[in-house]
Parts: sequence; C-alpha cells; structure tokens
Amino acid sequence: MVVVRPVALADLDALVELASLAGVGLTTLPKDRDLLTKRINKSVESLRRFADRPSGEAYLFVMEDLVAKKVVGACGIVSKVGGFQPFYAYHIESSLFESKVINVRKEVPILKLGEEHDGPCEIGSLFLHPDWRHDRNGKLLQLVRFLFIAEHPEMFESTVISEIRGVLDERGQSPFWNALGKHFFGIDFAEADRLSIVNKKFIADLMPDHPIYIPLLPPDAQAVIGKPHKESERAVKNLEGEGFRFGNMVDIFDAGPVMVAQRDDIRTVKQSRRAKISAVVDHEIAGPTFMLGTASENFRACKGNVEQRDATSIRITAETAAALQVHVGDSLRIVELCPQS
Repeated sequence: MVVVRPVALADLDALVELASLAGVGLTTLPKDRDLLTKRINKSVESLRRFADRPSGEAYLFVMEDLVAKKVVGACGIVSKVGGFQPFYAYHIESSLFESKVINVRKEVPILKLGEEHDGPCEIGSLFLHPDWRHDRNGKLLQLVRFLFIAEHPEMFESTVISEIRGVLDERGQSPFWNALGKHFFGIDFAEADRLSIVNKKFIADLMPDHPIYIPLLPPDAQAVIGKPHKESERAVKNLEGEGFRFGNMVDIFDAGPVMVAQRDDIRTVKQSRRAKISAVVDHEIAGPTFMLGTASENFRACKGNVEQRDATSIRITAETAAALQVHVGDSLRIVELCPQS
C-alpha cells in the first residue's frame, strides 16, 4: 500500500536520493540538498497557514510505501507563478510574409518569449522511483494534486499549467538548448536548468526578446519543439485524460510542451465529491479503483475500492482506513482513478 502525504523535513535524504535518479531536466526537483531543504520548509509553511487566495504558495507531497517504509515519489503544486520570479515560456506564433511581385504569401512559425508576472497555478516536481512504476502508482501520484485542489479551490489560480520535460539525447543534452540557449547563456543545459531554480534574473538579462524563426533552427532542434521526454509521454496522456491541452507554449530551455487547463474543468476537480465513511470492513471490496483523499488539514491520499451506500456515504477497507488514518464518521473526497471513457 502506498500513500501520498505532505513532505516533512525528515524526508530530505529520500528526496535527495530521488532527485539523483531523476536526471537532468526535472527543474523542480533539483539535485541540491540546500535547495530541497528550502522547498520542504516552504511547503511546510504553506500547509501550516492554508491561504484563502493564491499568493505563490508551494505544496510538495511525497509518496510513501507503508510496508517498505520508504519514500518513493514526489509531486508538487505552486498556487500561482510569477511575481518577483516571473514565469517564462516561448509562445508558438506565426509571422506573415507576402510579396505581390512574385505572388508569394507565407506564414513562418516563430517562438516569441513570454514573461508572466501574474501567472497561473503550476503543477510540477513529478517523479516516481522506477521500481514503483506499476499498479497505477504513477497515475495516483500525478492526479492526487487535483484532488487536493478540488478540496481547496480558493487556494489556487483558475488556470493550471504543467511544464513537461523536453527531449534530451542519450548524453543528457538538449538539441533545442544547443541550437539556441547555449549561444546566449554560455553555459551548458544542466547548469542553466539548475540556476533557473536559484534565481531567474539571468534569463531576463541574457535571453533575447526578439522572435526566433523556427525554420532557421537546425532540424534536430525543430523536431523536438513541443515534444515530451520519453519518460514523460505517459504523464502527457494522463493530463489529456484530465482535460489538459497543449497551450502553444514550450519551455525556453528544452522546448518541452506546456499543458494548460481551467481548474474547474479538470476531470478530477469536476467529478470528485465528498463522502462520509459509514463503515470500515475487513473484507475486500470489488469494483473500480478510486482515488481517496482526506478532507481534513492533515492531507493523505491513496487508491482503493469503495462500497457506495448512497450518494453521500461509503464503506472502505481497513487497509485504506489505516493508510489514510481515518475512522467511521470522517469525510473523504473521492473520484474514480481510471474512469470509463
């Protein structure tokens, strides 16, 4: 049984280990002990005060295997990006060129730098240990954030984005970065990725703000624009199942796609509901797998089957109750993990 819960400082060593497995390109889960410590402390503070409106709070959750007593994954939410650390992305647009003399009219695709200071909610920091990528653990870890958002919608902006890791080669190099960013920043992709967590000011200092004409880029760079890393392809499909779509924006470093959805239109947010536990049973419960999250300030979530007595009450197994640390009479927020199309 795995459970998703808020991160604690005691999880630092486990997060450092996970970050070392994640490789280059997962910006929001840095391989830096000091930065991870700051992320944990910010998450703890954000969950301590539960803001009544989004102001840049960051929430970090971990997946724990209760049997192995091991943290095996992480995921996060930023309630609102922007402010003093703006959100940068390339918008894919087109520029029209026309000559009546030779009767040519052509639209040329371009990348236009966008700098957002009053930005949307962002989900990120998604990583699951390779040994636990089974039994829909990855889907739970990815979608559980929407269950938390559904329970506290006032804490998050109405637009939600997800920056997907872009394509890297077998040496961890980004074709897009090597064709574009490297010429302006003078550092390699991994270092730029790391520095973007510490302070984004260098981006404003060095990144050209004029349009980038896509046809002028090398073919290998053009080919990866808007394409996800092979390990992120499943995450993209899960997001599409939740109602996310490609937002015609890409990451400025590796050109990974930026997926966008309206908060209240996200499948988990829209279809999840509150239900009270009417009984805890010792036998197995048949039926579809649900995602279940606590409705208290001590957020915990897991997957399991439920027996629905009526529209507002459910029965759950003893294993699920123990994982969520709940009892008869407590309320849960529930939604099918893998609904029928």
